[in-house]
Amino acid sequence: MNHISDITALRDAAPLAGTGVRIAAALHANLTAPALVAHSLRKNEGRLSADGAIIVRTGIHTGRSVGDKFVVDEPASTAEIWWGKVNQRLSQPKFAALKTRVQAYLQGRELFTQDLYAGADPTNRIRVRLVTTGAWQALFARNMFIRPPASELSGFVPDYVILHAPEFEADPAIDGVNSTSAIALSFAEKLIVIAGTQYAGEIKKSIFTVMNWILPERGVLPMHCAANIGAGGDSALFFGLSGTGKTTLSSDPARRLIGDDEHGWADDGVFNFEGGCYAKVIDLSQQNEPEIWAASHRFGTVLENVVADAQGRLDLTDQSFTENTRACYPVEFIPNVEPSGRGGIPKNLIMLTADAFGVLPPIARLTPAQAMYHFLSGYTARVAGTEKGLGSEPQATFSTCFGSPFLPRHPQVYGKLLAALIARHGTSCWLVNTGWTGGAYGTGRRMSIAHTRALLSAALAGDLDHVDYRADPFFGLAIPANAPGVPADVLNPRMAWADPLAYDVAAAGLVKRFEENFTSFVDLVDESVKAAAIRAAA
Repeated sequence: MNHISDITALRDAAPLAGTGVRIAAALHANLTAPALVAHSLRKNEGRLSADGAIIVRTGIHTGRSVGDKFVVDEPASTAEIWWGKVNQRLSQPKFAALKTRVQAYLQGRELFTQDLYAGADPTNRIRVRLVTTGAWQALFARNMFIRPPASELSGFVPDYVILHAPEFEADPAIDGVNSTSAIALSFAEKLIVIAGTQYAGEIKKSIFTVMNWILPERGVLPMHCAANIGAGGDSALFFGLSGTGKTTLSSDPARRLIGDDEHGWADDGVFNFEGGCYAKVIDLSQQNEPEIWAASHRFGTVLENVVADAQGRLDLTDQSFTENTRACYPVEFIPNVEPSGRGGIPKNLIMLTADAFGVLPPIARLTPAQAMYHFLSGYTARVAGTEKGLGSEPQATFSTCFGSPFLPRHPQVYGKLLAALIARHGTSCWLVNTGWTGGAYGTGRRMSIAHTRALLSAALAGDLDHVDYRADPFFGLAIPANAPGVPADVLNPRMAWADPLAYDVAAAGLVKRFEENFTSFVDLVDESVKAAAIRAAA
C-alpha cells in the first residue's frame, strides 16, 4: 500500500507492524525516489539543485552527535558491551520511557516507511524497517541500504526497527539522556530510537552498529572500509575514517566498486552492508573525482548542507553550513559498480590515514603484526564538521579499528578476527597517508591525489612487490625506495620538509602519541604485535 488516508484503516497496517505505532494521518510505504522527492518538495523539506538533486539542511546537527548515543543495558548483552564514552549505558526503564514517548509522538502523523536490507550476503543480512516523519530521510535510507525486489516486500518482517523522529525533543530528566537529542539502541528489543536530530547519518550508523554486534558471533568481521574488485577478480579493502579518502579512492575507473563504507569479511569473501554511498563533497573536483561528482549532480541524490545559488547551481567549495557537506546516492550511480555487492577474499588491505602532522609516508608495506597494530590504533585526523563540537582545524585522533564510535563490542574482538583472516589468506597490508606532506597542517600541503592513486595502482597490481624498501627510523615502516610516477622526495617524507630537523621533532611527537594511545592494548595483544608497536628510540 502506497498511500492511506483513512486513519481507521491503519490499525495493524502491515507497513507499521513491529513499530509500536498504530495509526497515521497518512502512510507512505516503500515509495520510490521520485515520489519521495515530490513529497519532500511538497513538505518544504528542501529544494532541487539545477541538476535535480534534493538539497536539504540538517539544522544544528551537521554531523553525528556522539555524546547522545546510548546502548540499553540489558541482561543478555551487558557483559559483552564495550561500555564507556562510545557506548553509554541507558537503563531499561529510561529506554521504555523514551520509546513510549516517541511512539506517542509518531501516532497520527504523516509517516514514511521503508523496508530495506543491510548486507548483500543473504546469509548475513538483516531486514530493517524505518518509520520516519521526513520524506527526505526516507529517501536517504532508500538510497543507503539495499532495496529488496517488490516480490520480497510482501510479508516483510523486520529484524530491526528504527523509530525516527527528528523533530521530537528528548527530555534528559525523563529519558535519562544528555540533551534533547538521543540515539538509543536496544539489542533485546531490536529497536533503535533516533530523536532530536535531522542529520540522516545517524540512521546509517545505527545499523552499522547493529551489524558490528551481530556478525562477530558468526565468525564474520564487520569493517568500516570501502571495497573494490579488479579485472582479475582481486578484491581490495580501504579502511579509514571520514575524510581519509575511502569513497574517492575506492571509486576507481579501473576497478569495480563493491561499496564505499561498510563491509563484512566472511570465509568466502567480502560483501557490502549497503546499497548506496555517502560521500563528502566539500571541494569535490570533477577532474579528480569524476564519478562522485557526477553522482552528486543528478536526480535522486540527497545533498546535505550543500550550498547552491538561486538557480540551484552548486558551490561545493562553500562551507557556510558545515565542512561536512554530503551526497547520498544509490551505488549504481557510480558507473563501474559490482552489482552483486560482493567480492572474493581480499588480496590487498589498505589502511588510510590523513596525517595532520605531515610525517607519515605516502605508502608503506605492513607486516601482519604491524597491520594488527595499526588496525587497533586507527590513527587519522578528524576533519572539522564530521562530528559535532570540532573546531576549524583537523585534530589528531586514534579511533580503534578505524571506527570506534560504531563498535558495541571490545576492539580486541574485531582485532582477533582480522588477524585470523589475514593469516589464513595471506592478504597484503599497506598504510597510506592521504594527509599532509612537506609540513604539518597549515604549513605543508595535502598529499597529491594523483600520487596516491599511482601508489595504490602499483600496490594493487603487484608492482611494489619487487622494489627495494628502506626502513623508516621513527615508525619502523617499510617504505618503497621508488615507485612509478612518484618523485623520491614524496616517498621520503623527511625529504619533503624544507627543514629536516623540524620533521624530526614532529615525527618524535607523533611517535609519543602512538605510544600513549597503545597502552590500553598492550596486555591484549601477542608478542609479535607488541614488537611491532611504534615506540621512541631508547
